[in-house]
Amino acid sequence: MDMKKITGVLTVSPQIHLADMAAIKAAGFKTIICNRPDGEGTDQPGFTEIADAAEAAGLEACTIPVTPGQIIDDDVAAFAIALQAGPHPLLAYCRTGTRSAMLWAFHVACTHATSDILTATAAAGYDLGDVADRIANGGKVPALG
Repeated sequence: MDMKKITGVLTVSPQIHLADMAAIKAAGFKTIICNRPDGEGTDQPGFTEIADAAEAAGLEACTIPVTPGQIIDDDVAAFAIALQAGPHPLLAYCRTGTRSAMLWAFHVACTHATSDILTATAAAGYDLGDVADRIANGGKVPALG
């Protein structure tokens, strides 16, 4: 597993697998957030399988499936609720970890400077420069027209 710490309570990663649950638990995580829709790729177990394995390992799990390139404001709001609900620390994952990092970036866009957000995500290996305008817009999808 390639886990990248974003904050003291949030780490993101690429796709996790059922066999990873013991390592996730041993790393101290309490909650897993899945940001990948079921069936997106052949390399992924379904969320029900992940949730069952997480529960067996003593972890909580929730899903906020996000289609690549289509993060809407409701997705960000759901992610914020999951972050606040905990328990902490949390591991969020998707195919590469980028969507999970973006969800965090958009969530904190109203309370953190854009430069600080981009620095934090870059330090974790995620270049979010392509969505800097949305981060600067408070994390909201810019209005059209």
